Amino acid sequence: MWGRSPRSLASVTQRVPSHHPKGRIPDMESSATAPASAPAPDPAAGPPVTADPRDRQIVAWYAGFAAFAGLVFLGSGQPVQWTWAAFAAGGYSIAALTAGLWRRRGRQAALIIALAGAVAAPLTWQVTFGSRMSKVGEGPLQVVARSAVLLLRHGTPYLPTVQVSHVLAYDPYEPAMAIFGLPRAWGLAGAAGNPRLWLSLTGVAILAVAFALERPGSALSCTVFAVGSPVVAMPLTTGQTDLPVLALLCLTLACADPGRQLQRAWLTAGLALGAACAIKAIAWPALPVVAAMLAARDGVRTAGRFAVTTVGTTAALIVATTPASVLAPAALFQNTVLFPLGLARYQTLAASPLPGHLLATTGSAGRWVAIGLLCAAGLAIAASLVIRPPADLRAAAWRLALGLALLFTLAPGSRWGYFIYPAALLGFVAMTSARPTLAARRSATPDSAAPDSATPDNAVPRPASASSQVGRDE
Repeated sequence: MWGRSPRSLASVTQRVPSHHPKGRIPDMESSATAPASAPAPDPAAGPPVTADPRDRQIVAWYAGFAAFAGLVFLGSGQPVQWTWAAFAAGGYSIAALTAGLWRRRGRQAALIIALAGAVAAPLTWQVTFGSRMSKVGEGPLQVVARSAVLLLRHGTPYLPTVQVSHVLAYDPYEPAMAIFGLPRAWGLAGAAGNPRLWLSLTGVAILAVAFALERPGSALSCTVFAVGSPVVAMPLTTGQTDLPVLALLCLTLACADPGRQLQRAWLTAGLALGAACAIKAIAWPALPVVAAMLAARDGVRTAGRFAVTTVGTTAALIVATTPASVLAPAALFQNTVLFPLGLARYQTLAASPLPGHLLATTGSAGRWVAIGLLCAAGLAIAASLVIRPPADLRAAAWRLALGLALLFTLAPGSRWGYFIYPAALLGFVAMTSARPTLAARRSATPDSAAPDSATPDNAVPRPASASSQVGRDE
């Protein structure tokens, strides 16, 4: 090259394509002026791992769960709750560290760690050392098992008034709750006959259906996250009876969600809520809330159909599970109405220091004041539904959570554990409200509508304010 004449070099320069600036040879210019380029990425190393805001969110969630478990351990007076809190606090703490430090698979691993610490470990401990633990706190399971035996023998899960000799002889649940005690009444022994097993399986299955309706691409991961949270894990492992009702309330909201435009949503929502009301009366406040949402969206006729379906389903299940009460409803009224209000011979053991209970402890006058405040709060919620009915799933869940919180605060006999209902409803809507509506899906471009929600990452609750961006992740 150095032996070439200037004419030869000029001819080479003229053959350079015209799109290169100043007619220079690219290789010569880049070698002289361009900095050294970065080494090519190794294809075997996979895509680069970048920080994801959802990592911080799930770390915050599990850190909050761990703090709650620590408070339960310090403040609870029941051994079964101590056991749960000890295992759960450790599991949540490890899950938070895993999600924060392991960016590539930390969120998926955190789901499994939380489920193991908050559910699997406490249940294993109870099976192994349960005979040495106090049975205080398992009264609800004993009531459910006894009610099933009474149902098979006498056609009603309730004892007559003259046979009630102590507080645990009452059955404050609606008649359909006895269904979960039938396996033991039919002769199944051990864990197979324990009402806790059937309460848990039913609740988790219904919750999975609710998530499948709202988050079809990530229903499994959402269900695992929910079951591993304290809202579900604590009642599941400590012998409470709330899980099926919680799941049915979530299913009711999912069926009636305006964003899905399900055909005959009023029918499926009414069946789900009717079953919940036949198990626990605590589900009845959902009837006016969902009816108001349906009336605002589909008209009064649809809301009426939903209400009739709900009441009809509840009545059918009550008649099926307590046929003797059709002709003699006194025991049903005493157990499910008078006893929860503190108007029966024996007082409920639910005695958390909430305003309603504190008023009731002052005497008969204070009890009636608490009942009056409870009715006033109910009327206020009803008025708000008429003046400004909820328009979507999120608004309905918040309105129902507020109503239940007031109910538990002002009820003469209440406990802190009831507040898992508002927490569960708000948690469900936090995990599902970011899903784009049907209209948004139809108007989305192919690039922005490409689904990628099959990964467990979407199980992390996300703020509703980011719905425009989250729509791309759905």
